[in-house]
Amino acid sequence: MTSPPYWGKRQYAEAGIGLEDNYTDYIKYLTTIFLELKRVMKETGSFWLNMGDSYQSKSLLGIPWRVAFELTDNQGWILRNEVIWNKVKGGPDNSKDKLGNVHEHIFHFVKKPKGYYYDSDSIRSKPSQTKVVKGAVVSATGVSGVRYKRQIELSTELTTQEKKNAMAALNHILKEMVEGRLSDFRMIIRGQQRTTHSDSKTVSGRAKELHDKGFYFLKYHPNGSKPRDVWDILPEDTQKRKKHFAVYPEDLCKIPLLATCPKNGMVIDPFSGTGTTMLVAKQLGRKSVGIELSAEYIEIAEARCCMTL
Repeated sequence: MTSPPYWGKRQYAEAGIGLEDNYTDYIKYLTTIFLELKRVMKETGSFWLNMGDSYQSKSLLGIPWRVAFELTDNQGWILRNEVIWNKVKGGPDNSKDKLGNVHEHIFHFVKKPKGYYYDSDSIRSKPSQTKVVKGAVVSATGVSGVRYKRQIELSTELTTQEKKNAMAALNHILKEMVEGRLSDFRMIIRGQQRTTHSDSKTVSGRAKELHDKGFYFLKYHPNGSKPRDVWDILPEDTQKRKKHFAVYPEDLCKIPLLATCPKNGMVIDPFSGTGTTMLVAKQLGRKSVGIELSAEYIEIAEARCCMTL
């Protein structure tokens, strides 16, 4: 996992990537490093890349996506996710003719389409508990079996047999919730709820199920919900580390390392800066290697990673 210097933003050291005269050279040099990263990375490994964009002649360059396309089109990486890091608050922006920027990109690349390490349970949000209120099962988000039973009974779209089948299936789902095998659910009943799928039975399996049975269930994972691809994470407080311009927050590393690096696995950051990736790796029981051009940043990183956790 890494966050390289952004093109034309700041001078991080006397030399190094980000100081090129044009962004095409920046992309070329940067992706050359990522090709070497691909060479040493395990077949089951993942590469997470955090990048911000730059402007030239008042035009947003789209550098993060240019890099991503270079990696997929010419280096054979597979792009599994684009995450939007919503920084919630942005830095000072005195421009009068454009919106303020408060997001950056995080790309998740792998070397093969299947078989890479991914522990989705390690990053799920723990589900709240199901309750029984006045004898009725109520999910953590307030879904009640009583409401669905009433909808089934009053339905003019379901046949008598379909109503019996729907009621039996609903009781089975409620039993699963009480036993802790299901954290939450939604029931879609023909003619009762707005559907979010295609109405064509040839396109959507849910549409076919709704047509044939009169209902279907959307089941939530018993271990909780997995993170979505927009992360609201405040930027690192620069007052904590005055010597580094763009340290990314520790929270930005946690989901990638938990999900795609096993315990005692190896994490590498080729632009390690003041050592945030290595620090989080240590906190999570992973090993790490950091590569950094600035001797000053290396000293800061060593001090941080040697602190008692």
